[in-house]
Amino acid sequence: MEALFQKRFYMGKTSKQSEDKNTAFLFIIIPTLMLIVGYMFYPPPYELEVIPIFVPPLIIIALGLLGTGFFLNKKIIGKQLKILGWMVFAFYWATQPAKLYLTENNDIFNATLCIIGVYVLAYIAYHEWLSIRRNKKISCLNWIAGAAFIAGFIYFGFEITPLSMWLRQVVAAHSGQFLSLVTGETVVVGGADNLYISYKNASIYLIFACTAVQAMVIFVGMILPLQKVDIKRKLIGLAITLIPIYILNFMRNAMVVFLMGNDIADFFMAHNVISKIGALVTLIILLLIVVKIIPEILDEIFCLTDLRKRNGPIEKFFKNIIGERK
Repeated sequence: MEALFQKRFYMGKTSKQSEDKNTAFLFIIIPTLMLIVGYMFYPPPYELEVIPIFVPPLIIIALGLLGTGFFLNKKIIGKQLKILGWMVFAFYWATQPAKLYLTENNDIFNATLCIIGVYVLAYIAYHEWLSIRRNKKISCLNWIAGAAFIAGFIYFGFEITPLSMWLRQVVAAHSGQFLSLVTGETVVVGGADNLYISYKNASIYLIFACTAVQAMVIFVGMILPLQKVDIKRKLIGLAITLIPIYILNFMRNAMVVFLMGNDIADFFMAHNVISKIGALVTLIILLLIVVKIIPEILDEIFCLTDLRKRNGPIEKFFKNIIGERK
């Protein structure tokens, strides 16, 4: 009898390990396949001003699913919609790494973040599935869905509409005016659609990424979905992040042109190294400031970083691998 019990226990344990292994494989394989298919779906060459026909439908579907799931979070259908939304969103980003690399002067930073992001989005979808399976509510999963919905709606609302051109022209004008004011020298903002900033022998063309909309919508997305924070604190949080980001961004653009125009650094060093390090430090400082006013943001962030502690099939599988290596 004891031998039979041990046999059944062993078989049950083996079956559970096999299930965890299969789930972990899916987590690795699905995002990887997305990246391969995404590249095939949207291969080079890439044109900065051309938005592929598949982009608006994918974005609308993904954000629509996430937004609806955010508002219907108390129901199972809400979680199911968010799972689909995250996977569609992951597929969209799976089409973008090569484009980000090639159209941003071989900038490996953004392309690498994009690749990692595909796996992160799939991981969030997995935790929504785990919440359904365990019948548990995790607040940060709904918060991050709301953040993606709001930030994505604003970001892509600018990028795929004429608002993109208008914002780029405004930022180009402010960047050129600031550089002229600081140096006291002639700075020309012109060229195609007034998007070139020319100073001495240097000239840069402002693409949509140069507007810092990405950084601004991150904070908008983090702040607005917080359901336990009053509107006053939300407005203060937005004011102390959005205004500095916009001002510091056109100063950053001016700095890039200045460094190039005076032969202090080439475009890669000025834009992809110096300015990106400065932007990262700035965002960290602003985040530290805003969490003083809205500490609930930190609670949600810590909740996300603690998802791995839920010890689901994927976490168990990788713990077994690490344990075997030890």
